[in-house]
Amino acid sequence: MTTIANLKDLITKNVRSSGIAFAFVVIVAMFAFMTDGRLLSPGNLSNLVLQYSYILILAIGMLIVIVGGHIDLSVGSVVALTGAVSASIILKGLPIWGVGPMPWWVGVLAAIGVGLLIGAWQGFWVAYVGIPAFIVTLAGMLLFRGLTLLVLDNMSLSPFPGEYGQIGRGFLNGLLGGYGYDTLTLLIFGIAVAGYAVANYRNRRAKLSYNQDVEAIWLFAAKIVLVAAVVMWFAWQLATSRGLPIVLIVLAALMITYTMITKHSIFGRHVYAIGGNLAAAQLSGVRVKRVNFLIFLNMGFLASIAGVVFSSRSNAAQPGAGEMFELDAIAACFIGGAAVTGGIGTIPGAMIGGLIMAVMSNGMSLLGVDQSVQQVVKGLVLLLAVGFDIWNKKRAAATR
Repeated sequence: MTTIANLKDLITKNVRSSGIAFAFVVIVAMFAFMTDGRLLSPGNLSNLVLQYSYILILAIGMLIVIVGGHIDLSVGSVVALTGAVSASIILKGLPIWGVGPMPWWVGVLAAIGVGLLIGAWQGFWVAYVGIPAFIVTLAGMLLFRGLTLLVLDNMSLSPFPGEYGQIGRGFLNGLLGGYGYDTLTLLIFGIAVAGYAVANYRNRRAKLSYNQDVEAIWLFAAKIVLVAAVVMWFAWQLATSRGLPIVLIVLAALMITYTMITKHSIFGRHVYAIGGNLAAAQLSGVRVKRVNFLIFLNMGFLASIAGVVFSSRSNAAQPGAGEMFELDAIAACFIGGAAVTGGIGTIPGAMIGGLIMAVMSNGMSLLGVDQSVQQVVKGLVLLLAVGFDIWNKKRAAATR
């Protein structure tokens, strides 16, 4: 007979995921109070999406890298290099071949191509040569930063054409009308909420069919209503500001795609198997080298997307672009529940971890906190997150 989990069981069933969601709510509430509501103003929420979208894109790829038992220290340099290549193609063309400035979409494709080449390069050394990812990507951090300086000739390139700038700074507003708000934004978020409710309902029915524990129906309904209320409130804030950020559409598409990949694809299951127990994965027939190669190929791809978004947002390609981005992406994953030893972590968790970093950075900036103090706070939060991961593992082992 199916046992219905009560509220206490729901909270304590997964301490890590429940804890990070609770921490996010507390941090948002704290900074909203300290900034007199400016943190949650429509204009600031739009800026939050624009300013930290590229970190969240990097966090998606970094989560897969960490779950596979690796680390990537080069993504900030890859962001800089891909942005530099894109800018050079769009603004200067290929002078050595007698080709002048090219359309913006050619620059985007060139950046993605370079990101894939970088991912293949690093994946080869990690997967087939056997050099630890820490060393390979540390070398990549220096190599790709140097190539960025060469491509840009130690100078910034700007400004980009308007179409390219729309990627990181543009909004969809007024396509379906609305008096003082954007109808399209509310419609898209409404569809997303409906999809979330349907997916959770189907998941609940599937668990019941296998006689698995589920929460009480009233608790299930309350969770859906609460999520829907928060999401639609956020949608209303965007709709009454500048509309739907284009980069949010890109980020949402990546989140949905990679959540499906990590949960339901063979590649995703193999990544978790390798990170959880490498020897067992090998004995089970997992093609470890191929999977590791694909992990870094994917990271190069997502870093190139982040490079395009960041250069578009900045309206320039700069030699120093992307500095410390790798640390922000890594911190987002660990704060979001990824295990240091690999094998554990989710895309939604990494997104919440990234949002915690974003809210803290934005909130402290609104309060006028010095940049050096912000770095101290971020470092302490990361240390506490990893410390909690280790404590949670010891607690789980002790209760077995």
